[in-house]
Amino acid sequence: MDQGPRDTKATIRLTSLSHGAGCACKLGSSDLAQVLRHLPVIEDPNVLVDAATRDDAAVYRLSADRVLVATVDFFTPIVDDAATWGAIAAANALSDVYAMGATPLFAMNLVGWPRDVLSFDLLGDVLRGGAEVARTARCPIVGGHSIDDPEPKYGLAVIGEAHPDQLLTNAGARPGDILVLTKPLGTGILTTALKRDLIDEAGLEAAVESMTCLNEGAARAARANGVRAATDVTGFGLLGHLGNILSASAVGAELRFTALPILPGALELAQAGCIPGGTKRNLSAATAEWDPSLTEGERYLCVDAQTSGGLLLAVSPDQLNGLLSSLHAEGTLARAVIGVCTAEPGRVVVRR
Repeated sequence: MDQGPRDTKATIRLTSLSHGAGCACKLGSSDLAQVLRHLPVIEDPNVLVDAATRDDAAVYRLSADRVLVATVDFFTPIVDDAATWGAIAAANALSDVYAMGATPLFAMNLVGWPRDVLSFDLLGDVLRGGAEVARTARCPIVGGHSIDDPEPKYGLAVIGEAHPDQLLTNAGARPGDILVLTKPLGTGILTTALKRDLIDEAGLEAAVESMTCLNEGAARAARANGVRAATDVTGFGLLGHLGNILSASAVGAELRFTALPILPGALELAQAGCIPGGTKRNLSAATAEWDPSLTEGERYLCVDAQTSGGLLLAVSPDQLNGLLSSLHAEGTLARAVIGVCTAEPGRVVVRR
């Protein structure tokens, strides 16, 4: 007689069922570009932001003083604890709304579940973890959709709102703007190390803290201090998401590697060759001019496929101190001044 899925809470590592880790499962930026070119041009004048500018969410105008901000994000297990995976996935999805300067209104679950392999109690833990983070964000999860899937997947579709004058997009950066990052880098490398048994759960604690931390405070600080462009750093890595700002804003950038905030152990693992597939694709796609002294491991940190990463903000020099003070008051994990926008469109220089 069929007994259904066995109790797998203690016997199966969730990451062993995942071909990749978190946002490292994304299609590469060049692959995605090939897909997006087939989409028709949006002609509805109420669509203020769509896929064309590679922004973090779509924006639809409801009235002169109100827009809806919509996003969807899901991925395979990035850690072995089910509730923690749910929490990370929820924080990651909500981040796209915060990156647009918006406030989440409500969300819906997206689930793929191998019903003959993993118990539904374990799925309940995943949903509980997501719900707890959404509750912290004051964003009720009102429903969702599930399918039977050989590989577990979880995420959220999120709807938010904003005043059109407070939107943050990729397109507002100007030459001379200062670039600020609000979370450390290295989650892709560290979670890959966990999957390969190179570190244990204790070695991932700082990364989990970062990935479950909401970008709500960083978004508030950005709105309060005249930030001109913003994005969150996720699967395409720092340089990939910076590239979206540079393309939409027609500016370039100069970064300093030694200014980048990096999670403990990530650089050492990168130097030892622990690199996610998504991070390797990101480096292949990068067109940066590298300081010749930067090692391959250091370059990988600049493109590491992040999950629930920080906000990358472009702010005018005269408002930098106010932004840093606000980020400090909000308790963001990092307040790193990592570079400057330049007048050479698309050119990226990474100095030591």
